[in-house]
Amino acid sequence: MKKTAIITGGTKGIGRALVEVFIKNGFDVLTNSRDKQQLETLKTEMDAIGSGCLHFYCADFEKKEEVLEFAKFASDLFPLLNILINNAGIFIPGKSTEEEEGVFEKEISINLAAPYHLTRALLSNIEESKDAYIFNMCSTASFVPYTNGGSYCISKFGLLGFTKILRQELKEKRIAVSAVMPGATLTDSWKGTTLSKENFMQPIDVAMFIWMAWENRHFSVMEEIVLRPYPGDL
Repeated sequence: MKKTAIITGGTKGIGRALVEVFIKNGFDVLTNSRDKQQLETLKTEMDAIGSGCLHFYCADFEKKEEVLEFAKFASDLFPLLNILINNAGIFIPGKSTEEEEGVFEKEISINLAAPYHLTRALLSNIEESKDAYIFNMCSTASFVPYTNGGSYCISKFGLLGFTKILRQELKEKRIAVSAVMPGATLTDSWKGTTLSKENFMQPIDVAMFIWMAWENRHFSVMEEIVLRPYPGDL
């Protein structure tokens, strides 16, 4: 039986790199996006790559009801779920004291509440596989506050806390849990930057560390995966 993985936010950046890595390694993968056309394009590209199969579902993770609808679809599709990667996220720069009304709620909904609700909804599928791993895409902003990080930092601090709690709660069931904390990675969040590419990691760099953690799951759990580009933080 093929291994199964859910990778949220899989059409761009780190999510897309993860989808490609797992498809190439024979996984059946489910992802989501708000943009159906991007999902269809990704499906066409992945069908040409490898032995795994890509499934998709159009859902806006700012809305709890759509997170739960996605979870229902996922649960029916993958009764046994090997990997859940809570990758979907949003970054809106600004100081917490100066942000526009609604920014806090938006970032908390997508970056923290969505992984919380999705993980809880799929836990029985994860437990059923008896060979499972949960990765939460945190950030170095989960433990290093920075000016202009605002509600993004708050949401990522919260996601790291949720991940630590999950690790403690699930270790007796031998479900591995990792907090993935990349530094500056060249994704759409940095679109238009004038900084050199040498200041950034590439999405595939992050994806490969997650794959390595999965491959070594029987021997150890990488509880916290902290990654930075060679020059360090920006």
